[in-house]
Amino acid sequence: MLSDRPYLRDDYEREKTSVLTWLISAIIAGFVIQLVIGSNLIGGGSRVGEFMGLTPQSLANGWVWTLFSHAFLHSTTFIVHVVFNVFALYFLGRELLPMLGASRFVGVFFAATVIGGLAWSAVHWASGSGEMLVGATPAIYALFIIYTCFFPDQQITFLLFFVFPVTLKPKQMAYALVGLSVASLFVYEIPGLSLPLGMVIASSAHLGGMLTGFLYYRFIHDSRWGFGSPDRPEMELPRWLKRAKKSPVAKSTYQVNVEPAAPVRDKEHIRAEVDRILDKINSEGFNALTADEKRVLDDAKDLLSRR
Repeated sequence: MLSDRPYLRDDYEREKTSVLTWLISAIIAGFVIQLVIGSNLIGGGSRVGEFMGLTPQSLANGWVWTLFSHAFLHSTTFIVHVVFNVFALYFLGRELLPMLGASRFVGVFFAATVIGGLAWSAVHWASGSGEMLVGATPAIYALFIIYTCFFPDQQITFLLFFVFPVTLKPKQMAYALVGLSVASLFVYEIPGLSLPLGMVIASSAHLGGMLTGFLYYRFIHDSRWGFGSPDRPEMELPRWLKRAKKSPVAKSTYQVNVEPAAPVRDKEHIRAEVDRILDKINSEGFNALTADEKRVLDDAKDLLSRR
């Protein structure tokens, strides 16, 4: 029967879904739910944000899950917020997931989310102003700091304002992010002032995420304690997430060795080599022989002349 043939059986191991795929899907799903429930058709208003967004009042009420869930909500009026986080998570995850492994990758993501949320809550606890923290940016910044620690001098080219190409090193970008976040924290966030154009940036949460990434790289990644293993990732990237590898440039078959090869002494071996080389001469001509093949013919001639 056809089902008895091994290649038609359905008992092979199927490719597992990457944790990176789950995280990206969860962020997109959370944003879609915000748009749908907040639309005029349903009239949900800000109910999703009230239940999943992080506020000092939510922690005071014991809603601990908001320390995790706020990462899957984003600003619905500033779509660049969610677009940036999704694309950054995709590119950083594609590089770091094979190096960290699934458990540590997810652990860093949620640890940075929680620590960033706690740092933001500590800054805004006294004000109690009804502000809300949403977004996965603290986790993204943590992954970027880890990437910077691994590849500080690797050049990255991107389009500034989608027009001007700019090339920077990760360490330069990391220094700029830390400096701008610290300045924004003390100049705008702690005094409770608004940034130009009415922008709101949770610098305290971003700094908490960056600190998480640095602490992971400094104290956890090379250790054998803790969660997961950096040497054997539990889950590989699916094919659509893997970076396309460039095919190696074909090298010339004609090679010249500086040191002469030792003559072949085994009769059976030299006979087989000579037969192969003669077949090549018949099919491709004498000029197609490499230097090593010509040397084998010379060695064979010397051996035959001494017999």
